[in-house]
Amino acid sequence: MPGRHTRAGRWVESLLQSDVNRLWSELHRVVSSHPLVRASRSAGLLVEEGATSAYTDLTQELFVQLLTKSRFQHYLDTGMTDAEIECEIGQIELTNLLTAELRKRHPESYRLARRISTLIQSSSNFRRFDSNGYSAENHRRLADRVYGLSEWPENKPGRGSHELETRAHMIPVRQRDTRMVGCTGDAQIVITNSDLEDLIISVLDAVDSPVDVRTLRSLVMSRLPVMDIYLVPLGGDESDSESSRFDPPDLGENPEQVLLRNESEREAAGSVDRFLKGLRSNVRGKVKQYNRMLGVLWHCYLSPDHATQLEVASALGVSDSLVSDYRRRIEQELRALAFREVEEARLFELALRERVRNLVPVSDEEEVTA
Repeated sequence: MPGRHTRAGRWVESLLQSDVNRLWSELHRVVSSHPLVRASRSAGLLVEEGATSAYTDLTQELFVQLLTKSRFQHYLDTGMTDAEIECEIGQIELTNLLTAELRKRHPESYRLARRISTLIQSSSNFRRFDSNGYSAENHRRLADRVYGLSEWPENKPGRGSHELETRAHMIPVRQRDTRMVGCTGDAQIVITNSDLEDLIISVLDAVDSPVDVRTLRSLVMSRLPVMDIYLVPLGGDESDSESSRFDPPDLGENPEQVLLRNESEREAAGSVDRFLKGLRSNVRGKVKQYNRMLGVLWHCYLSPDHATQLEVASALGVSDSLVSDYRRRIEQELRALAFREVEEARLFELALRERVRNLVPVSDEEEVTA
């Protein structure tokens, strides 16, 4: 495949000349064309960024990571070629960075996707439908491989994506298993492996068609109560269906509904108090650091303006790495809340947005939008 080598960037020359701008441009090119990055964005896993800003922020993180690990110097010391450098950056460094980011921001989705992939490859109930033993097919990316039930004939016909979704949605959403697992005991099971395998079988039975792994994971996870606590502005995504948006109670509610709503709002306010108290404890009660963390919370998660991480760092007058550190701490405190229902998380988001809005200075434009 000589064409691949000719497309490699001029890494060695840029490193020898310490041409930071060209290095950054080459990294941005690698990030923009990386299949895992593009797949993550199309799957909605980079939802907090704009069309190109996701690539820009990821490029910046990759650049900082390579500098921190002294990889650029290593490439020169070991005499690596342009093609070898590009291969290592794209296939190792960027892949590791992205998977770590997905695991951090979408822990349940990431973990369940991995479990689904493992089960369909290891269980005798499933088999591939797109392989005849040729080497090219064996090396096809996992997400593009086609799987179905082992009992199906080889010539089982496929179906369109709309019909697949319609059939899969006839399966009821499973109950959430709230038992805590993991080495630190801070993750919920959601669903056991045996029940997850039964759910995959049920989905394939319902769609009655072999499905590629990417689609199969999406269909199976749509039948699970996945709650990656990731805050986005209410109504910020116009592609959401009306039923998924938060609807304020109407004026015709009865006394029972009023009582339930007041109780839910009190619980949400209590969760906000605990969350903010956790943030303050995280910075040991230091006012300056706490105010900065509130600024990161507002601009990165709650503000209707979709600012990139670099823009947030510039607005707050801090480094990009500090914003990343504060985001990590914020998400750690969010996961500690362990909401059981999606509605709890939405009420919490609404209450938190109003509270933080009163604590952080916002522009006139944001006031109007909010």
